[in-house]
Amino acid sequence: MTFARTRLAAIATCLLTALLVLAGRPANAAPADPLAGAFADAAAARDVPRDLLVALAYAETHLDGHNGQPSASGGYGVMHLVSNPTNHTLEKAAELTGQPARTLRTSDAANIAGGAAVLRAYADELGLDDVARKDIGRWYPAVAKYGNASTPEVARLYADTVYDLLGTGLQAAKVKITAQEVHADRGAYAQARELNAQVASADYPDAAWVAASSSNYTASSRPSSYAVDRVIIHVTQGSYAGTISWFQNPSAQVSAHYVVRSSDGAITQMVREKDIAWHAGNWSYNTRSVGIEHEGYVSDASWFTDAMYRASAALTRNICDRYGIPKDRSHILGHVEVPGADHTDPGPYWDWNKYMQYVTGGGTPSWTTTVDNATAGKFAASANWGTSAYSGQRYGADYRFAGPVSASDPAWYRASIPSSGSYRVEVWYPADPGYNSSAPYIVATSGGNQTVYVDQRSGGGGWHSIGNFSLNAGDHNVVGVSRWTSGTGYVIADAVRITRV
Repeated sequence: MTFARTRLAAIATCLLTALLVLAGRPANAAPADPLAGAFADAAAARDVPRDLLVALAYAETHLDGHNGQPSASGGYGVMHLVSNPTNHTLEKAAELTGQPARTLRTSDAANIAGGAAVLRAYADELGLDDVARKDIGRWYPAVAKYGNASTPEVARLYADTVYDLLGTGLQAAKVKITAQEVHADRGAYAQARELNAQVASADYPDAAWVAASSSNYTASSRPSSYAVDRVIIHVTQGSYAGTISWFQNPSAQVSAHYVVRSSDGAITQMVREKDIAWHAGNWSYNTRSVGIEHEGYVSDASWFTDAMYRASAALTRNICDRYGIPKDRSHILGHVEVPGADHTDPGPYWDWNKYMQYVTGGGTPSWTTTVDNATAGKFAASANWGTSAYSGQRYGADYRFAGPVSASDPAWYRASIPSSGSYRVEVWYPADPGYNSSAPYIVATSGGNQTVYVDQRSGGGGWHSIGNFSLNAGDHNVVGVSRWTSGTGYVIADAVRITRV
């Protein structure tokens, strides 16, 4: 029996080795990264240039499937397969691959295969034969069609973004494109003007003007009809070109005054400031505010570039100066801070400290550090503290929780304070009716510990200042979350942010 098993194992090993060799992978090679492998497999199966497939996906999502959650325009997965009233690439992918829509929404490999199938189908419709498909530049019209743009100009913007990535190269999520020279054969799209060559905005000269559908905003005569005293910061949950196209779609029923691009801070205005964009989810705030969308997703910090921060801050500063709006966080809000809003943008990775420094003309922001409950070497808690990912308002992947007791048993956040002085301490926690009504935050100040009590039943999913404190220089425990409280409900320890003031 032992001999038989040994022979069978040897035969199996030989067969596996042969299969690996036939597949082009050395027998002793480590398994490929799943995402990289999915792109390679999908490209080979549909005879689509692999680098083009990766560049398209990166332009749409930065290779992040967002756990099956849709974009603002109803796009799913790494390849942004869309299901909305005017775009049905998700359904088209299901038809072409035989995979159910639910699988295409949640499986990275299936989604990439679906995107490749749709892109190849568009190439076939455009008449790309076996020879033409070998030239990556000839795929340009198929890429433009994949974006389902509202106008030829936006289609060109979409496809140019993809081809620019081929020219610069990229590396993300263990997937790489080497920079290459590609001649983009734009065909009919060569006649479409580049978006930044369109009519300049009348309100902000550094922006291009592309009108949103009149079905997506309310015509008005602000500031005579309504005073303008707020700027509201959003994140698109989608790409720059995709957001512009969506605001031009009459079925969207949403818009913002401006959209800012991640890579270079380019700005497109889509609703005149005199008119009321539908962006805040609160009519009163819509009437009194200017809305600025930023390309990207709240869950992915890679979209929030310094170029985007600087360009957007210059726009906000200009708006504030023209309307006499104070340049502070009471008047420059995140969408999440609008009363009654059900959105979380701009999210935990938006750097308000940097942004406000740029808005107020302060240049480079002061020193700041953020410590999450998962930050290596900077967080400590006893085994009495559990770990949970229950709430979508969490900062990062999870947070810690424990019941109240008549003993401190604190969870501590450690930080390297660069110099003794005054620092603002902000805390982040998810909110829930079952969380603590009086959670004690301990701050280790230069004069001894100070405790601030926070009601964690409401107001979660954002940064909340608990005050300015005098801190000593050095690497030490700075903020603790204690369990010793008369409040009821779980005490939550998620993240803290410390900023020199």
